[in-house]
Amino acid sequence: MKIGIFGGSFNPPHKMHKTIALTLIKKHYVDKVIFVPTGSKYKYKNNLLSDKVRFEMLKLMCDSYNLEVSDYELKEHVVYTYETLNYFKNKYKDDEIYFICGTDNLSYIDKWKNGEDILSNYKLLVIKRNTDDINTLLEKYKDYKNNIIVTDIKENEISSTKIREMIYNNKGVEDYLDNKVLDYIVRNKLYSK
Repeated sequence: MKIGIFGGSFNPPHKMHKTIALTLIKKHYVDKVIFVPTGSKYKYKNNLLSDKVRFEMLKLMCDSYNLEVSDYELKEHVVYTYETLNYFKNKYKDDEIYFICGTDNLSYIDKWKNGEDILSNYKLLVIKRNTDDINTLLEKYKDYKNNIIVTDIKENEISSTKIREMIYNNKGVEDYLDNKVLDYIVRNKLYSK
C-alpha cells in the first residue's frame, strides 16, 4: 500500500486539504492519506488553536475510509517531520511512505532538520502553488529527482489564514469549509471576535 503523510497546522482544515488528499487517492498516487497536525510547541507557528481542537476538526473532515488523522506530533515537545516520517515507516513496514508537500515547503526543505534525509529516503508528492517555479526547484534538488514526484494537482489560493480572517470579519466561509468543520467552528465560537 502507498500511504501519503500530509502534515500542516490545519488551523482550520479546509476543503482544499481534503480535495488534495482525495485527488491523490483517485489518481493512484497513494492509497490512503494520513493527516498529521503540527503540535502547538512548534515555534514557527503562532495563533494556533489547541492541539485537541485542530485534531477534532480534522477528524470531522476525514469522513472517508481512506483518510485518517494521527496525533503523533501532538506532544509536549516539538516533533520534526523526519521523525514523523520515520515513525510511519516503522509502523507500516510493508508499505511505501510518501510525504505530501507544496512547492512552498519544497523550496526550503533542505533547511529543515534532517531535510537531506527526507529528500534521500522518502518519495515527495509535490503540489504546485501558483507562485512557485517548479523547474527551478527541480534543478535545485536534481540529486534527489527520483524521489520528487510533481503531481498534476494545483492548489487554489484559499488558505487557512484567509479563512481565519474572513471568520473574524464575519464573512461567509461556507464555500471553503466542510459543513461539519464549519458547524464545529460556529458552535465553539472559534476565530471570532
